[in-house]
Amino acid sequence: TRPPSTPEGIALAYGSLLLMALLPIFFGALRSVRCARGKNASDMPETITSRDAARFPIIASCTLLGLYLFFKIFSQEYINLLLSMYFFVLGILALSHTISPFMNKFFPASFPNRQFQLLFTQGSGENKEEIVNYEFDTKDLVCLGLSSIVGVWYLLRKHWIANNLFGLAFSLNGVELLHLNNVSTGCILLGGLFIYDVFWVFGTNVMVTVAKSFEAPIKLVFPQDLLEKGLEADNFAMLGLGDIVIPGIFIALLLRFDISLKKNTHTYFYTSFAAYIFGLGLTIFIMHIFKHAQPALLYLVPACIGFPVLVALAKGEVTEMFSYEESNPKDPAAVTESKEATEASASKGLEKKEK
Repeated sequence: TRPPSTPEGIALAYGSLLLMALLPIFFGALRSVRCARGKNASDMPETITSRDAARFPIIASCTLLGLYLFFKIFSQEYINLLLSMYFFVLGILALSHTISPFMNKFFPASFPNRQFQLLFTQGSGENKEEIVNYEFDTKDLVCLGLSSIVGVWYLLRKHWIANNLFGLAFSLNGVELLHLNNVSTGCILLGGLFIYDVFWVFGTNVMVTVAKSFEAPIKLVFPQDLLEKGLEADNFAMLGLGDIVIPGIFIALLLRFDISLKKNTHTYFYTSFAAYIFGLGLTIFIMHIFKHAQPALLYLVPACIGFPVLVALAKGEVTEMFSYEESNPKDPAAVTESKEATEASASKGLEKKEK
């Protein structure tokens, strides 16, 4: 049996989890704005539509149940070995993409930086279709090398710090690159996952079993016995990445909505960010009181949707909020529509000048 954690250790663990959850949401939301404006094919966001949002809880449920059955039928050791190799590669790429903007500031002006492009196509002639089109440079390769060191550390030791570095990178990339196309889609996604989270945590032991058996950086962890055992502590409090990324992409959408209003204020972003702090803080409080795992989205979803909507009602901007729409930059039809709208606007301007 484990010795009980001290109140100081518990407070440090939960406070650290809260801080680690806020960092990828805040910086991921800021980077999502630049990502939406960018023209680099390798940084194009993936837009989630209402159809995707409606199907997501079903797909997530099937995946979760499948993992649960795998852990029950097959050896946990071999499953985690395969997952470790998979997340080793993904983690290196995600961490490299995360640190690249920060590392670029430390390279001297005389650094020999060369441009590269990784291009895979299918077919030939007019039927040629791009499968992969990734642009990178020498600085990105240096970041990839540094990330590989963390990857080897994680693969060999499964240390909780290496796990958290990969987890933070996955979360930040998710918030940055996954874009909701409108607020209604966000409500559908968060509402569906609200039911998903409550059912699988309170209705069954599936979620908790998979979370504890799954040795992969799909959760942030922090030891509650850090003060007693130092870096080798092993009594962890944990927070799933889904509880960061799912509310995070909604908060990032509200930041882009704030910018679209052109009022030089980030009211909805800060409101939803504060709502997330409130919701996660309430989750931790309830979990500590009842000594039972809690579905974080049970508290996060009402807070993250309710607070901004109340602000919109107070400011009379509900219509603007729910009519805000983002197009998919990867969709040729959307690009064509955008060009046509721009040309129509330009022609109207010329007509006015002529009059």
